[in-house]
Amino acid sequence: MESRDSKSLERSIPVDVLNDLCSRFIINVPEEERKDLIRILFQVELAHWFYLDFYCTEAYQTKLKSCGMKEFTIQIFQHIQALQQYVGQIDEVIAMWREYKQAVPTYGAILLDQDLSHVLLVQSYWAKSSWGFPKGKVNQEEEPHRCAAREVLEETGFDISNLINPNDFVESLVQEQLVRLYIISGIPQDTKFEPKTRNEIKAVEWFPIADLPCSKKDLTPKVKMGVSANSFFMVLPFIRRIKKWIFDKQQKGNTHTNRRQRYKSMGDLEVPRYKFSGDIEPGAAASPNNNGAAKGKKHSFSTTLQAEIDDLRQVQVGAKASCESPPRNSRKDRKLNSKTRKLANNTNPDGEKPKPGKNGARKLSPALTSESPSFDFLAPSWINFKFNRQDILDALVY
Repeated sequence: MESRDSKSLERSIPVDVLNDLCSRFIINVPEEERKDLIRILFQVELAHWFYLDFYCTEAYQTKLKSCGMKEFTIQIFQHIQALQQYVGQIDEVIAMWREYKQAVPTYGAILLDQDLSHVLLVQSYWAKSSWGFPKGKVNQEEEPHRCAAREVLEETGFDISNLINPNDFVESLVQEQLVRLYIISGIPQDTKFEPKTRNEIKAVEWFPIADLPCSKKDLTPKVKMGVSANSFFMVLPFIRRIKKWIFDKQQKGNTHTNRRQRYKSMGDLEVPRYKFSGDIEPGAAASPNNNGAAKGKKHSFSTTLQAEIDDLRQVQVGAKASCESPPRNSRKDRKLNSKTRKLANNTNPDGEKPKPGKNGARKLSPALTSESPSFDFLAPSWINFKFNRQDILDALVY
């Protein structure tokens, strides 16, 4: 027995409009699928979207009153003779359909351009004022990322199978259905998109991410594109997540780009130890104005000095570890050691005088102070060491 509400609803949508909707979305469904009420409900949902987008807008001459999914389904079932027997079971049929929608997730992709400023959206052939991401329902035993690649290829003609990362996605519940979208970036905006499905995708376009709404009350798309936020109801749940993903990616890129370069220490320089200041590095003579020779002199002098200081410290540590008094040095050795300490006290590893700190000159390591025990210092490069004033000046100039 039909209720009073059902009779009133039957008259709310004109017969010619019901004929048009049923011929577009339901009558052409294969006969074997018409017995599947869940399959029919998905087609009724498409018809409902078309009704709201076309017949309930100003574009239609006699604007009709909008209605919810349940009310719309009742009128469709009443209009089709084969479905009239299920009118009294509408609540149960819709409940089964929604349960199925929750059990069968939808997978797709978010395609971003090269500078991460635009996103690719598709428009349904019938729901002309609604935009969304390319996506579709998963087949039985189909992997989620393969389903996403298949749906994107069908709806845009673009193959992302080699670009997709199975672990890089965002997901949300949209109209009681799980939707997972894999993020693909770096797609050129001049890419040609040609949907492979017939009568399903009407348009494929790039949209500025900054102009897309973050809520239903966001007026940005209306002001900048002349389209209401309701046209992006399938996109709304993902806008904030997309912006966060882009922000994190850009921050990561800036951190990598602005990372401070590590300069080589004296120990990292590929210059042989105990190299005399007058030597020229291989290949330096071939450089213009002999700049390579001057740089070679500076590096050799600094490295040699550092090596001698290291040797001095090793000798001192060995002397302390053995707990033995160092042998008495000859006058010639003491004189040489005095010169060595004087040189070490007045130069750093780069051959420059140390800058004074808050309390005057910097404190030297115990290995370089006069309180250190005497020792034999017989490094090869210091036996006949002589200062070459011109070499030092050349090294400082370059």
